[in-house]
Amino acid sequence: MDLIDTPQTGENSPEYTVAELSGAIKRVMEGEFSHVRLRAEVGRVSRPGSGHLYLDLKDDRAVISGVIWKGVAARLTTRPEEGMEVVATGRITTFPGQSKYQIVIEDIKPAGVGALMALLEKRKAMLAAEGLFDPGRKRPLPFLPEVIGVVTSPSGAVIRDILHRLRDRCPRKVLIWPVVVQGDKCAAQVAAAIEGFNRLTPGGALPRPDVLIVARGGGSVEDLWGFNEEIVARAAAASDIPLISAVGHETDTTLIDFVSDKRAPTPTAAAELAVPVRHELLAQLDSYESRLSHALSQGLARKDQRLRDMGRALPRAESLLDLPRQRLDFAASRLGPALIKSVQARRVRLANVSGSLRPATLRRHIDDSKRQLGQSAQRLGPALLRAVAQKRGALDLRAAALRPQNMLRDVADKSGRLDVVVDRLRQIARHQLETRRSRLEAIDRLRETLGYKATLRRGYAVVRGDGAVITGVAGACAAKTLEVEFADGRVQVGTPLPGAPGTEPGEKPQPTAAKKPRRAPPGQGSLF
Repeated sequence: MDLIDTPQTGENSPEYTVAELSGAIKRVMEGEFSHVRLRAEVGRVSRPGSGHLYLDLKDDRAVISGVIWKGVAARLTTRPEEGMEVVATGRITTFPGQSKYQIVIEDIKPAGVGALMALLEKRKAMLAAEGLFDPGRKRPLPFLPEVIGVVTSPSGAVIRDILHRLRDRCPRKVLIWPVVVQGDKCAAQVAAAIEGFNRLTPGGALPRPDVLIVARGGGSVEDLWGFNEEIVARAAAASDIPLISAVGHETDTTLIDFVSDKRAPTPTAAAELAVPVRHELLAQLDSYESRLSHALSQGLARKDQRLRDMGRALPRAESLLDLPRQRLDFAASRLGPALIKSVQARRVRLANVSGSLRPATLRRHIDDSKRQLGQSAQRLGPALLRAVAQKRGALDLRAAALRPQNMLRDVADKSGRLDVVVDRLRQIARHQLETRRSRLEAIDRLRETLGYKATLRRGYAVVRGDGAVITGVAGACAAKTLEVEFADGRVQVGTPLPGAPGTEPGEKPQPTAAKKPRRAPPGQGSLF
């Protein structure tokens, strides 16, 4: 039997050239999207010498190229700028030369702040509210750091500018932490570099920098966006090492500029902020040395002259002792007569006092004291008897109150009062118990009314799929097994519905035996 070659699928389709296919796609695009209005953020803007405008319109997930022809661009009242949010009106077409689609803009108007700028302002406000921009948090830079840490790309012109400027001003040790300064990995690597420098041990094998420089050249908002990420700003704010930000040119502003301890307009300026000029330091030291020598010599000369002046103003030692000697001689001449006069005055005072200490006077004082004591003794006896009588009367009253018959009468009285109180408490407890039992029964009836068990007794059923309640056809088709609950028990349906996962087309469902309802375990029942 001869073998007959059968044509494969698609061999009968017509063959197109690339130009024909591009033209067909162009006609479809222009036919379906003949006139559109697009709200987006302006990205890159190019103004070649032809007068046309080429730009990118983007949001947070997509970018479309746009073109404004020279005649339309001349009539525009608003010139599109990078970062501006606009509403563009035009038609969608294709550019076969690069196999891409684009929008030919016929009118463009501003629509507010760009999405990226709005996000940047939102982050800036959030970090400012947390106090990360507070000037009080910023630390002074060391005057002459021993080691400088630089976070930048090792292959760019930025690191060469920094090293060249440091070499010219004051050579220092430089540690470079290579990072990506643009793209999705930029923020994570820059934050990791700042944290890594801070983890270095001072005086270790790899010295810890005294100051950090985070540097990058200029670029668009998208190129510098990695330094606007929150992770970079927080890492810079948490750095224990003073940090200088040198991202972009002088007109570029990123979040790291606000949280850093010092902002430099360019990477070269950051190197100038980090170290002083060595020759200026040497000249300043020479000036300080000459000023110190001159001040020391002048100070010694002034002190020597002052010492000489004070020496001439001091009196002689003999003249200083003349006046004290004279005062001592005068006091010695007056001491003898003063002692004699003092002894005579004290003798007179003693004679006056001894006259009042005669025996008759002392005897009279003793007799007066004895008389006053006898009078007090006479009054003491009756007063003591009265006090004893009063205490005995009070004791008799207490003893009468403690007699057995009085105590029994008091106990009987209080027992009767206690029985009355006990009866009242029993009645109150019985009333409260009945009230709570009634409320509990009402709540139980309400529970039975609102529960789904009562609904099941009226002929309804609950369908569960894979343990979850099924409320629609889609859920039933997606479940592997179904379980139906009736008022008197549950039935397990083991056959998945057609279209359920794990069911092959044409496979017949297999019935499964219904499970008996589980009995509640013996024990204490429910309060309801």
